[in-house]
Amino acid sequence: MTVRRIELEHPVDLRRTIFPLLRGTGDPTARVEGGTVWRAVRTPDGPATMKLRQAAISTIEAEAWGPGAEHAVAVDAPGAVGSFDDPTSFVARDRVVAQALRDHRTVLLTRADPFPVMVAAVLEQKVTGTEARTAWRQVVRMTADEAPGDHGLRLPPDAERVASIPSSELTRLGVTGMRATTLREVARHPGKIAALAGAPLEEARSWLRRLPGVGPWTEAEVARLALGDPDAVSVGDFHLPNIVAWALAGEARGTNDRMLELLEPYRGQRGRVQVLLEASGITAPRFGPKRERRTFV
Repeated sequence: MTVRRIELEHPVDLRRTIFPLLRGTGDPTARVEGGTVWRAVRTPDGPATMKLRQAAISTIEAEAWGPGAEHAVAVDAPGAVGSFDDPTSFVARDRVVAQALRDHRTVLLTRADPFPVMVAAVLEQKVTGTEARTAWRQVVRMTADEAPGDHGLRLPPDAERVASIPSSELTRLGVTGMRATTLREVARHPGKIAALAGAPLEEARSWLRRLPGVGPWTEAEVARLALGDPDAVSVGDFHLPNIVAWALAGEARGTNDRMLELLEPYRGQRGRVQVLLEASGITAPRFGPKRERRTFV
């Protein structure tokens, strides 16, 4: 076991910061117990299981088991809890965002292994959250072994095994058409995707844009969650344009263009505004039927 005490320069809420990296309460790669977060990771040195605990407002205690334990506590744990984020330059320019910042300034931007974030984002393309989380759980169970330390977690998906999932299995999970093609394409480039973590942001985002099947939404999800990009706003999201339009203009419905227009004063920090608004739980008024869950034969 390897132990490290992480002292951040900014206050952090461990659970709320790391929440976007978790894929629902049934995520086989992670578990939350009170103020403690368990997370399985793959590192250049091998697999590891991390245990992260909030010790103080700016202090996280990290423990790790497995061949990759040293890397996990030195790189993965600090990234997951927001150590590499710098929110000091952010300036709220309207009342709603100012309130969100006051209430949720401890929600920081994460950095993580881009490959599992990318797989999860592809599985989330144009489907409901329930469908995406179900697919994630099944893909993990089909492509990953148990994580070190006998803590009941599984590792994130293995690229080679993702690429070998039969089409019939993907169809059963509801992963069809372009999503299935994109998933296989992503699985062909695990090394290049992992290398994005050390590349300049614009270079990394440019590479993502050239990957077949990766549009603005997927690019932004990976850039914000895995690369810590404060300007990565999820264009094409089903709910976000309405949230932004309602929060910043009092408009019950918004388009992607309207969302970007309203966020323009925050250019460079638009992704942080998204995180703050989502953390605030702001939702636009609902009209009409809910989006139905689809079924596949």
